[in-house]
Amino acid sequence: MELRHLRYFVAVAEELHFSRAAARLHIAQPPLSQQIRHLERELGVALFSRTRRRVELTAAGRAFLEESRRVLGQAERAARIAQRVGGGEVGQLAIGFVPSADLDLLPRVLGAWHARFPDVELDLQTLLPAAQLEALLGGSIQVGMVRLPAAAPGLVVELIESEPLVAVLPARHRLARRAEVELAELAGDTILTFPRHVAPGYYDVLISACRGAGFTPRVFHPGSMQTNLALVSAGLGVSLLPASIQNLRRAGVVYRPLAAPVPVVELAVVWRRDERSPVVPAFLDVVRAVARRGRAAGLPTPRAKRATSAAVPRRRGGGPQEENS
Repeated sequence: MELRHLRYFVAVAEELHFSRAAARLHIAQPPLSQQIRHLERELGVALFSRTRRRVELTAAGRAFLEESRRVLGQAERAARIAQRVGGGEVGQLAIGFVPSADLDLLPRVLGAWHARFPDVELDLQTLLPAAQLEALLGGSIQVGMVRLPAAAPGLVVELIESEPLVAVLPARHRLARRAEVELAELAGDTILTFPRHVAPGYYDVLISACRGAGFTPRVFHPGSMQTNLALVSAGLGVSLLPASIQNLRRAGVVYRPLAAPVPVVELAVVWRRDERSPVVPAFLDVVRAVARRGRAAGLPTPRAKRATSAAVPRRRGGGPQEENS
């Protein structure tokens, strides 16, 4: 007995007419009648009472109809579940991300993901880049969002977003009313930045940019991004952070774009090359689509918004430059 035999039987039982059932099934009537007789022989009972004018279900046929509908319904549900799992619509997904990713890109991605795949259970873990790579290789997460550079054998790294750094200044800073800030003008300030072992890509971009502007920065390492902003607010230093930091409002802190050349940090998605879960490629497709929409929307960058809204003229000059090793 095959599922098609049950479908043939249900069609005849519901139509109580072989010709109409055959038309509904898009087959000829003689093969349909033959399949029903074969099914009755296999079961050893008559399912229909036939006359020239009427077709009626027997008692055995009525009982068999109820169970056949149940079996066909279960088979359809099984097929839908398999298709959804195969398409990444059902399952679990563990995602690691650097703290700055949740300022802009990650919330947009998660919103789009939930709209398409609400039945996937998410496990979100804030992890530093080195910890993410280790978690990926160890299998405790399936996808990572890290600042470049990031590499390890067996991992695939794909650039998703490039983001300029902005100056993060105390509200009473001498440059706080500028439309934009030249990096060299921060030579006399303590730069609040994360140590290299915590954020190597970001650290290298910042140090390289400062040296390119003619100075080696005097740095202090805060414990977290929130601590970074707290120290800036207290006037204990300035910082250079990805432009999406402007989504965090903090009393006593102002954000200003940097004059060209503007240092840029890059965000990438990372996953295992041998990853087999169908949820992962589905998630990567959503990430790419969200990133494309962001670029296609042509939304004003933080630099453009600051430049057009600033009413205070830009002044030249600033504090003296000094080098600190």
